[in-house]
Amino acid sequence: MEKLSIGYLSTLYHTSFILRGSCQLEEIGINASWKLFPNGPAMLEALESQKIDLGYIGLPPAMIGIARGLKIRCVAGGHVEGTVLIGGQSFQAEETASDALAQFKGKTVGTPRRGSIHDVILRKLIRDGGFGDSIEIKNFDWADFILDAMMDGEVDGACGTPPLAVLAARQGAKIILPPCKTWPFNPSYGIIATQRLIQESPSLLEDFLKLHEDACNLLREHPQKAARLVAGVIKIIDEDFAREVFRVSPKYCASLPGEYIDSALAFMPALQEMGYLARDLAKEEVFHTSAIEKVHPGRHHYNAQ
Repeated sequence: MEKLSIGYLSTLYHTSFILRGSCQLEEIGINASWKLFPNGPAMLEALESQKIDLGYIGLPPAMIGIARGLKIRCVAGGHVEGTVLIGGQSFQAEETASDALAQFKGKTVGTPRRGSIHDVILRKLIRDGGFGDSIEIKNFDWADFILDAMMDGEVDGACGTPPLAVLAARQGAKIILPPCKTWPFNPSYGIIATQRLIQESPSLLEDFLKLHEDACNLLREHPQKAARLVAGVIKIIDEDFAREVFRVSPKYCASLPGEYIDSALAFMPALQEMGYLARDLAKEEVFHTSAIEKVHPGRHHYNAQ
């Protein structure tokens, strides 16, 4: 069997949980070892030290790594519009980011580690809205701690994933700004592979991407079945919780269409202004599309829910 070391996050709508729960990789001759990371930046360190071959990462951390010389590329998509803004019962749901964030003036918003996609989006929205330093951002190494901080009053709101939104709703909080209103078509994660895997094991990469695409289709077309698989892997959640998460942000696909690529590259000015990037990156530095184009030819399915 061919060996493949894969980094993943605790984000339950990533296909990592479906692939782990279905044993499909083993069935096609791939001996996969899975390594859990608290966030994308931490996973980059493992890619840099060649402890993993590929990972599930947001595009901003990957681009930061590429700019500093890390030999990785985005080889597939997975999901778009996965960042939500959450607040307590005293906050109102709004249609624009500016109106939503205006409620947080003089308050604190919790979000994952600096350089994560949620951190970058939140900082961009605050900057674009002209809020300056009136909204404080508190970063957490483990996103799982953000809700506890909200419940304890350490932060007044949160910017993070759909699972965080569903958990917060069960504690009386609510979505103040939905995923589609934060940054249209923003790529919440992609499959990031090392140059070594791309160049030396193209068939292995394509075999993985075929199953990744199948799992994306399952999330979109058969959320009940996907929820059952995910709940079987993550023992502390139930199927109802997984289905709620899938409904919050249902745009799943493995392809890399122009909209996905353009939205990812649109992060560059924000990343540069925040001091994360020292230079522009060419599309070809960030994306390797030939493998997924073989696996998923034709139009993307992100809007096909």
